[in-house]
Amino acid sequence: MSTPSELKYTKDHEWIKIEGDIVTVGITEFAQGELGDIVYVEVETVDETLEREEVFGTVEAVKTVSDLFLPVSGEIIEFNESLEDEPEKVNTDPYGDGWMVKIRMTEPDQIKDLLDAEAYKELIGA
Repeated sequence: MSTPSELKYTKDHEWIKIEGDIVTVGITEFAQGELGDIVYVEVETVDETLEREEVFGTVEAVKTVSDLFLPVSGEIIEFNESLEDEPEKVNTDPYGDGWMVKIRMTEPDQIKDLLDAEAYKELIGA
């Protein structure tokens, strides 16, 4: 199971890639494996500013629907619209083409509260 070392992780199984004050968010390979085949990703919070741990969208798999939680506070500036037609990208490339949103962070100090790859692997027992 892949857990890229350059990313940060949450206990809710989201990952973030940090590029200045912009972060890209998706769900981890572990999470997509637990959910199964992703059939729909819904994000209706673009252009909204949310606090850390607020729900920014949902991901629907064949057997379940799960909320997506914001890992850091900020404005959601972009949704990966390719997921509307190809939600399976979350399964096939969770750390690449399966990204979900981009956020402009409003509280970058929250990054220190996230897990690094080793801590995340410990959390999931990998």
